[in-house]
Amino acid sequence: MTTHDDGPVSRVRTVLLESGIGDTVRSFPAGVPTAVAAAEALDCDVAAITNSLIFDLNGAPLLILASGAARVDTALVADRLGEGRIRRASPDFVLEHTGQKVGGVAPVGHPHRIRTLLDVSLRSHNLLWAGAGDHESMFCITYQDLHRITGAEETAVR
Repeated sequence: MTTHDDGPVSRVRTVLLESGIGDTVRSFPAGVPTAVAAAEALDCDVAAITNSLIFDLNGAPLLILASGAARVDTALVADRLGEGRIRRASPDFVLEHTGQKVGGVAPVGHPHRIRTLLDVSLRSHNLLWAGAGDHESMFCITYQDLHRITGAEETAVR
């Protein structure tokens, strides 16, 4: 039995249910804090894992939903946005803006809307898996539904 705070996971479940997707959250007591660990637990390609990465763009959070097999090219993304330099956010910045800890950030369920970019390379997978708000939980979703519920801007991130 895990003793983690279920608050963030509950918020993610609520978004999924209210969006008509259903409760697709799965729990992994051994933890899934990385894309590789999640892919192993789910027996799927690491490229089908959707990392929710928070960056600092001029003091505001920027959420990039990227394939677990990709490394975000922040210079490329910054150039495309034309709004300044993108920096990796500190764990405190991530927690402040998402209500979730690094390694368990979900694409949804945050206290306030966060500008979001969606890696177009994720389109090639029929089913994606994303963190559900903590280090032990993941949910499955299609690319189209992820795009719909996040309102993300589609772009190449590498």
